[in-house]
Amino acid sequence: MTEVLIEEDDLQRRIADLGAEISSDYEGRDLLLVGVLKGAVFFLADLMRHLTVPCEIDFMAISSYGASTDSSGVVRILKDLDINIEGRHVLVVEDIIDSGLTLSYLVRNLEAREPASLEICALLTKPDRREIDVPVRYTGFEIPNRFVIGYGLDFAERYRNLPYVGVLDESLVLEGA
Repeated sequence: MTEVLIEEDDLQRRIADLGAEISSDYEGRDLLLVGVLKGAVFFLADLMRHLTVPCEIDFMAISSYGASTDSSGVVRILKDLDINIEGRHVLVVEDIIDSGLTLSYLVRNLEAREPASLEICALLTKPDRREIDVPVRYTGFEIPNRFVIGYGLDFAERYRNLPYVGVLDESLVLEGA
C-alpha cells in the first residue's frame, strides 16, 4: 500500500484555485495548453474545466526516466506538438518538477519556436531535488523528496489511476512493482 500525501479533495480544490488564477491572468487572450505526456493528462483535463478563457490543447511526450525512479539526465522528445506555437500564449502543464533537467530542456526547445509568452504550471514540485532552476509561474503543491504516484504519476506505468497522490512503497520498487 502507499501513504497518501495529497488527498483527492485537496487536489481538486487547489486545481480549481489554479484555474481561477490562470483565467484571471490570461483574460482577453487565447491560451494554448501544452500537456506533457503521460503524467499531466489528469491534471490538464481537470485544470481545463476550471478555465474561463478560450483555450486549445496540444501534447508533447518527453522521456528522461525510463522505468527507474531517478532521472537519467538524457531527454528525448517522443511526441512533438502538432500546433505551431509562434506568437501564441503557451502554458506548459506538467505533473511534477523534480531535478528541473527535463523541464529546462523543454523550455529551451519551446522558446526557440518564438511563442508570444511561455509559462509553466506544475501540479507538484520538489524544491529539494532541483538541479536547474526553472521559473514556474503556477504551482499546485511543494512536496518532499519522495517518489510519488497517483493522479497521473506512475512507477513503471502503474498507479496513474489513483485519485490521490501517494508515496511509493519502497518494497514495490525492490520487487519491481
